[in-house]
Amino acid sequence: MAARLKSRLPLAVLCALAVTAGALTYELHADPTAAQSPDPTARHTRLPSALTDGSGGSGGSGGAAGYRYDRLTGPDRTVVRDASGAVLATLTDGARTAVLTGPGRTFAEPRTTKATVATDSWVRLLPRPWKRGQERAKWFADWLRTYRGSRAPDVFDISMQYVRGAEPKKNAKGVRHAGDASFGPLNPKGAHGRDLRLEQSDFYQYLGKPWTFPDTGTAAPQRARYGAVDCSGYVRLVYGYRSGYPLLGSDRKGAGLPRTANGMATVGPGVTVIANRRARPAELDALQPGDLVFFDIDRRTGRRLDHSGIYLGLDTDGHPRFISSREEGDGPTLGDAGGDSRLDGAGYYGKGLRSAKRL
Repeated sequence: MAARLKSRLPLAVLCALAVTAGALTYELHADPTAAQSPDPTARHTRLPSALTDGSGGSGGSGGAAGYRYDRLTGPDRTVVRDASGAVLATLTDGARTAVLTGPGRTFAEPRTTKATVATDSWVRLLPRPWKRGQERAKWFADWLRTYRGSRAPDVFDISMQYVRGAEPKKNAKGVRHAGDASFGPLNPKGAHGRDLRLEQSDFYQYLGKPWTFPDTGTAAPQRARYGAVDCSGYVRLVYGYRSGYPLLGSDRKGAGLPRTANGMATVGPGVTVIANRRARPAELDALQPGDLVFFDIDRRTGRRLDHSGIYLGLDTDGHPRFISSREEGDGPTLGDAGGDSRLDGAGYYGKGLRSAKRL
């Protein structure tokens, strides 16, 4: 269910992709300093990036040659630095999500917001959950060698492939796996502001192909839902089908991403970075790009968390911004459709934020 790009471009622009429908602008800059992370000494008014947090941990060496590994807490994690001390990656104990520093990029959706997200964070999945000491493992040295500085599509790039006007793409089997996504079919009993579109469109509905889950068996898509994903279906499309995270067909606890936002937040895998205390979090400092964020915005669902999204980082106005698939925006958006896509402030989603998890 459940957000603005005024930016001065550096002289060296490697590539620019613009969808002329007025929805998405994605720019890749040659100079990583074009989108520097916030000051690590700042507090919530300048939400610190995990990639620049150099405090609160013990330093160390070992592992892949030429790198330094620092240990930080809250949550426990390893920060990889090069010989000059520059941060290359942040790896959280118990999570597969890795955040690497790379070329600066800018994400925008001018149709729905003036704000943009300029970032040098690249979010990728490790082949296994991180734990202390794995910097000495060959698999990690190989992985870091492959993805350090890589411009191969990451979680952010993939997430932008479904906003309004995104270009359709098919895989080798002819399945449309990317392109403008809707939220769901029109609700015969709905109206603007009141359940205009139906929920329950999972990633396989978007694909239009059956999918077999380890816990519930094979699910068949409905023709009316082709090209549609609700909020949790979108997270599963980006992190699961496209990025390789295991998927479940229900909200049972297991080795995979559950079906609903509430299931992901309560029984799903990953590391809790903001606990659900049934109230708006007082601090957002623990968030890093790529974290899943969860909301309570529908009174009819009681205490269940009913919306999910992916945290992008600070926008150009200094506000923490996320992307999600929403009924009001009829699909994935980082714009302010149905409410500001901010995790702070007194807006619809800011007030509804409850928890966050790192896969």
